[in-house]
Amino acid sequence: MDITEIRITLREEDRLRGFANVTFDNAFVVRGIKIIQGTDGYFVAMPSRKRPNGTHQDIAHPVNSETRQILEKAILEAYESKLAEEKDDER
Repeated sequence: MDITEIRITLREEDRLRGFANVTFDNAFVVRGIKIIQGTDGYFVAMPSRKRPNGTHQDIAHPVNSETRQILEKAILEAYESKLAEEKDDER
C-alpha cells in the first residue's frame, strides 16, 4: 500500500502543530492525524475517540512499528514542506 497524498493543515495551539489527511493508493483516506510538538521533537498521533472511562482509543493505526515509522516520516516531511511553503507565501 502506497501513500499517494498527504494534506497538511497547520495549527498553532499549545502543542498541536497541525493535522494530516493521508490517502493510500488513491483509494482510502485517514483523516485527523495530529502533528504534536513533543519534548524531543515532533510526533504524530493517530485519530482517536474518547471512551466512557476517559481513556482514548485509536480509530485507525499502523499494526507494526515499520509501517508507523514510514507513515510518521512521510507526514513530518509533508509538515516541514508546508511550513516552508507558508514562510515563502509570507514574503
